[in-house]
Amino acid sequence: MAFSTLQTSFFTLIVCTLLVSSSCSFGAREPAALVEDAPLSMTYHKGALLTGRISVNLIWYGKFTPAQRAILSDFVSSLTSSAKSEPSVATWFKTTEKYYSHSKARFPSLALGKQILDDSYSLGKSLTDVHIQKLASRGAPSNAVNVVLTADDVAVEGFCMSRCAYHGFSPRSKVGRFAYIWVGNSVTQCPGQCAWPFHQPLYGPQSPPLVAPNGDVGLDGMAINLASMVESVVTNPFQNGFYQGPKEAPLEAATACTGKYAKGAYPGYAGDLLVDPSTSASYNANGVNGRKYLVPAIFDPATSSCTTLV
Repeated sequence: MAFSTLQTSFFTLIVCTLLVSSSCSFGAREPAALVEDAPLSMTYHKGALLTGRISVNLIWYGKFTPAQRAILSDFVSSLTSSAKSEPSVATWFKTTEKYYSHSKARFPSLALGKQILDDSYSLGKSLTDVHIQKLASRGAPSNAVNVVLTADDVAVEGFCMSRCAYHGFSPRSKVGRFAYIWVGNSVTQCPGQCAWPFHQPLYGPQSPPLVAPNGDVGLDGMAINLASMVESVVTNPFQNGFYQGPKEAPLEAATACTGKYAKGAYPGYAGDLLVDPSTSASYNANGVNGRKYLVPAIFDPATSSCTTLV
């Protein structure tokens, strides 16, 4: 296998810590602004995939303005809603359907669910993985992806040191189980690692930062990481779906294509992106409500290569 290609990275693959014996977190997006060679294949491990109507519930932990919340809620709505122009977030997400041709499950329909606000920092400002799962449990108990979004003044275990985001799942219960995602706002803690290319990279080739499409480096960086985790949670929700490498630190649909956003990408360069003439912002996908986003390349199982929208 081509797992050895990651040895050129400035960061090693993380080995995610099991939360408890009946649940786990895994599939992290590393804080690296690099272009990795694509793995040779993506193996299906015969596990359950998300199917049917899935609610994506957003748990906002800490201080976020309404304008900031709208950036990510509009992104979730864009996953299955048509934008006015192509290339679109919905087209990007539909690439994932190719994975489902290798299983008996039907491709899921994702819809924005509840938004839960916790701006009082009920669990404090220093969170562990156990705290993240506890917050995620405030969303729906089944048929759901519960997304925990932490503010820029919240420290999370492993944040910036080894990951920018990760996904996991809850223990089984009588009503089922849910998948969850955590993404942190890195703007004050490590934007050069987790908000690249909208901030000067901390390591590697140096290039001027790009203009963020929604005017918020932290939230536009979160959108990138959320996009990566959505792809991963849909194709590998319970640690036995599609991935390559060890299941404790898998390469998944989007994390297999780190640092690639458009054709022509190379280390330190995101690729030949589209540029909004009115704002000079760089993007590669249109969303609902006139939004623009930067979404990562997806590993295409049909071609065994990383594919981009532009």
